[in-house]
Amino acid sequence: MGEGSGGAVGHSRRIGEVAGEAVGPSDGSRRLAGVVRARGVRDERLLSAITEMPRAMFVPPNKARAAYRDEPIPIPHGLVTTQPSLVAQMVEALELEGAEKVLEVGTGYGWQTALLATQAGTVWSIEMWPDVADAGRANLHAAGIRNAHVVVGDGTEGLPAEAPFDAIIVTAAFTSVPPPLGDQLAAGGRLVQPIGPGGRDDVTLFEKRPDGLTRVRTIVPARFVRLRGSYGFRDDR
Repeated sequence: MGEGSGGAVGHSRRIGEVAGEAVGPSDGSRRLAGVVRARGVRDERLLSAITEMPRAMFVPPNKARAAYRDEPIPIPHGLVTTQPSLVAQMVEALELEGAEKVLEVGTGYGWQTALLATQAGTVWSIEMWPDVADAGRANLHAAGIRNAHVVVGDGTEGLPAEAPFDAIIVTAAFTSVPPPLGDQLAAGGRLVQPIGPGGRDDVTLFEKRPDGLTRVRTIVPARFVRLRGSYGFRDDR
């Protein structure tokens, strides 16, 4: 959950009306997709998903007016939703083709989860805060997403019962990839995580190669909250 420094969409999404926001293209969603494209994202299937998936459904109701700005939005426990263009850059780097099983660490209010669900076959998302997980789960249900599953737990431990994963995306920063996540990534899989102390980080792409998890490139510098857990930061120091 952070802030940057600088095809058809399917999977059982219903067209409906939720809290005054229709699932489908809106002027705000189109503008946001245009901003994301201007930031360098070129995956047309992902851009279409951003156009179709209203971010206003995935933010606190009192923040709906800010939903289509390219900026983070505060949510409980000192967290923020990740800036939309940064979400798109991270998801694009996974190079999803439609059938993958994806692990997301940090559900938040579920907009990134929803985008992942349009790009992959199945998404498992881990959120440490039960109330935030409930909100994300409710938002996904309201948007008609049926191939994303939200669980409460320690994201740094991954989800061994569902491994291996074809792709893993982490929405908080730590100085290295938690070993369980590397272990649960399938051969040839891709992992995106902010690497750093939190607040000044490099969003980094890794691949699982025969000799282990290998750093491929820095996607973008950004500012993220710290990754908490058994294999992350243990306290606020």
